[in-house]
Amino acid sequence: MITERNSEFLLEFPLLSNNIENGSWNLKNRKTGCCDIAEAIEELKKQLELAGPLVLVSFLQYFLQMISIMFVGHLGELSLSSASLATSFAGVTGFSFMLGMGSALETLCGQAYGAKQYHMLGIHMQRGMLVLVAIGIPISIIWSFAGHIFAFCGQDMEISIHAGLYARWLIPSIFPYGLLQCQQRLGMGNKGAALCNAISYWINVLILALYIRFASSCKKTWTGFSKEGARNLQSFLSLAIPSALMVCLEQWSYEFLVLMSGMLANPKLETSMMAISLSTSSLVFRIPFGFGSAVSTRISNELGAGRPKAAKLAAHVVLLLAVLEGLLLSGIAVAARNVWGYIYTNEDEVVKYLAAIMPVLALSNFMDGIQGVLSGTARGCGWQKLGALVNLGAYYLVGLPCAVILTFVFHLGGKGLWTGIISGSGLQALLLLLITLRTNWELQAMKAKCRVQVSETAAVS
Repeated sequence: MITERNSEFLLEFPLLSNNIENGSWNLKNRKTGCCDIAEAIEELKKQLELAGPLVLVSFLQYFLQMISIMFVGHLGELSLSSASLATSFAGVTGFSFMLGMGSALETLCGQAYGAKQYHMLGIHMQRGMLVLVAIGIPISIIWSFAGHIFAFCGQDMEISIHAGLYARWLIPSIFPYGLLQCQQRLGMGNKGAALCNAISYWINVLILALYIRFASSCKKTWTGFSKEGARNLQSFLSLAIPSALMVCLEQWSYEFLVLMSGMLANPKLETSMMAISLSTSSLVFRIPFGFGSAVSTRISNELGAGRPKAAKLAAHVVLLLAVLEGLLLSGIAVAARNVWGYIYTNEDEVVKYLAAIMPVLALSNFMDGIQGVLSGTARGCGWQKLGALVNLGAYYLVGLPCAVILTFVFHLGGKGLWTGIISGSGLQALLLLLITLRTNWELQAMKAKCRVQVSETAAVS
């Protein structure tokens, strides 16, 4: 059956038969099992070399938002709650969408690089930049009316006014953020806090643009702007839209926690606690996010090069890394629960409330780490549509309904919100794990070759 399906791919794309090297596609040569210890150690080294810089970059970029929340938090509960509400809204309607659409380049660029079609990386990046800049315009319009949207959704009027002001000052940051999502994949007071994010993103964009233009490592992948970058945008959108849905459906569910916390009896306390919790969770997630980006690169490269066994090994190694990292950081979070809140605020009430929530948050962070690397595996294989369906079912049929019931029916407050969403992330991790373990890696390698061939043919024509 597998041979027949693979033959269908070769018949549909007959030029692929010329790219078969050293029996990579000969199923008779497939070895039983996955690898030996030496191969696993070598793969671990490769992933750590990739993940290290990615984790560092992710930390540094997230610190822009985190530091803003820290400074605002020391101005009082109103400033913290309004800034967190605006940041969550910006994440729901803008940043997560940009991040998701940009992640399509992990599949396209990674598989093209593995197939040694280096010039296609620059073309894919140009397509992504055009699409994301265009999408930034309607996002900016939505953010300009954020205050009215908060009030319409039943949020506290005072919080809504301040949050709307903060959101408007975030508008200059959406365009450089979108460009950053494309650039990163090629080679690899309230108003003041919001404006600092925009300035930092623009500086980041300019530095990366100079690096791409002059670095020797980008000579093969960036050959300058070309007409091909404005053609066949549907090939980018075919992966970018499900990629955006995959990321957004997950992130939106967490941001809805902030909106629901604002509807509880003490909205300033609940929203402040949720803001710190989400900031902490996002900070911890930088590590599995880096691992996920690394394994996405490894898997897409190996599939594009026609080495399915190596791709399978990469998926197994990163899962082990995620488990070890999750156990370590969860233990640290529980141990530091009584003092962590003072980083964000001087309010003792908020710090004590956060300490009570921290064990639940630690469990949530562990589940997020597992699903984070499995999502990276999905991006490397080009499973964005499947990932979007998994996230839709896990979070919106299970996670959020459980959060609503535990919070508003059983009156568990913020702990109910986090406990409910854990059920969603746990189901998401389980489903992605089952999909990964049952994957036919030879067939995925065939599909990767087909995708590269289609992109190359479209660019030439």
